[in-house]
Amino acid sequence: MAKVSLNRIPMPRQDPLARSKNFNEVALGYTLEQAQVEAARCIQCPKRTCTEGCPVEVDIPGFIKALREGNMPEAVKVLKDKNALPGICGRVCPQETQCELKCVLDKKGAPIAIGRLERFVADWEVANLKAVGAVTKPAPTGKKVAIIGSGPAGLTAAADLAKMGHSVTIFEALHVAGGVLMYGIPEFRLPKDIVQNEVQYVASLGVKLALDSVIGKITTIDELLKDSYQAVFLGTGAGLPMFLNIPGENLNGVYSANEFLTRVNLMKAYRFPEYDTPVKIGKKVAVIGGGNVAMDAARCALRLGADVVNIVYRRSEAEMPARREEVENAKEEGIQFKFLTNPKRFLGNQQNWVTGMECFEMTLGEPDASGRRRPVVKPGSEFVMDVDEVVVALGTTPNPLIASTTKGLETTSHGTVVTDEATGKTVKPGVWAGGDIVTGSATVISAMGAGRRAAKTIAEFLKG
Repeated sequence: MAKVSLNRIPMPRQDPLARSKNFNEVALGYTLEQAQVEAARCIQCPKRTCTEGCPVEVDIPGFIKALREGNMPEAVKVLKDKNALPGICGRVCPQETQCELKCVLDKKGAPIAIGRLERFVADWEVANLKAVGAVTKPAPTGKKVAIIGSGPAGLTAAADLAKMGHSVTIFEALHVAGGVLMYGIPEFRLPKDIVQNEVQYVASLGVKLALDSVIGKITTIDELLKDSYQAVFLGTGAGLPMFLNIPGENLNGVYSANEFLTRVNLMKAYRFPEYDTPVKIGKKVAVIGGGNVAMDAARCALRLGADVVNIVYRRSEAEMPARREEVENAKEEGIQFKFLTNPKRFLGNQQNWVTGMECFEMTLGEPDASGRRRPVVKPGSEFVMDVDEVVVALGTTPNPLIASTTKGLETTSHGTVVTDEATGKTVKPGVWAGGDIVTGSATVISAMGAGRRAAKTIAEFLKG
């Protein structure tokens, strides 16, 4: 047996100094040669633990084998059999804690770069559409399903149901499909043409897109079920920002990450004045939080002209929920980190613009419900940071519109919809839900997994 290579092929990337001044994609992708060298490292285990680690159950060894053999149409077919959004997943999914963590070679510290290979295959398909061929549509069943929201959960559920022959319509509140993929994730991490390519693939399966359609305003879930739909899937995400609720939070220059990133990404403030979207960028910016959204906001602020950007996080680096790759990228670009630090209040001038942030130093106590050590205030440790812009990135909860206009839908104290985890079924007959509307802000791939599980049980329901 040939010796297994433990040398992962590194991902080519833009130089940190250059990329910190532009919104072009940071990771440049593999060449065919690089992808095939990396694919050749896969030992094609009989027990496919990597697939077990994938929330949408992609046949990972199968698409890697086809790639290694140069059969790219087959690699695309195998990948898209279970994943309608591979170009997105290959860029933003936390493979290091899912499929790659389950890779046998992870024990040697060198798992197969599954995400990078997935991205390569997806990008190859876009560049070689004629080689892949048209989508084959199944015979229609005559059953109609309404999908509310066109984020990763909604797109995945729609694609799976359409492949089974059901008539699917996605209702999207915004003027463009994609949900958080469009408004939340910056261009340098997920180019928007990639998102729209994936949306168009879902549409090519026969899925109808109704944009500018705010369910709860133009019509209700009950009216959809009464009028013409046999089932409804709620995939509206979690677009309601959480705040610190401390003095000064209403000062000018204090943004929620939702507003800041929506202006920059969806409304293209980064291309001002070509797009007439104002967004204030200070010279000394603080971003509160330690997740991927905090990294995104900080790196956007830097690219938009901030001199100093600090990520302020109340725990230590070891507890940060952000992907290691995103933390490393931020550090390379010059983002500074203030760990074990928590804001006490914001300070402002006579014009009500933020000018400073009084903070506590923190220490770590016993673990809390999340399993991470609880941050505790260090008495007498207050200090003031000079800031002229703050972005609060503490997570999100669902918009209450759907729950408030839908009779019989059970929600938690956090506003999330209660479902059966295995099926996505809510307590309301004919209604399923999945993604951030159920979990609160989480990952793209976990939302896609929820969409797949719901589609399967919706299909079983429609047969009955």
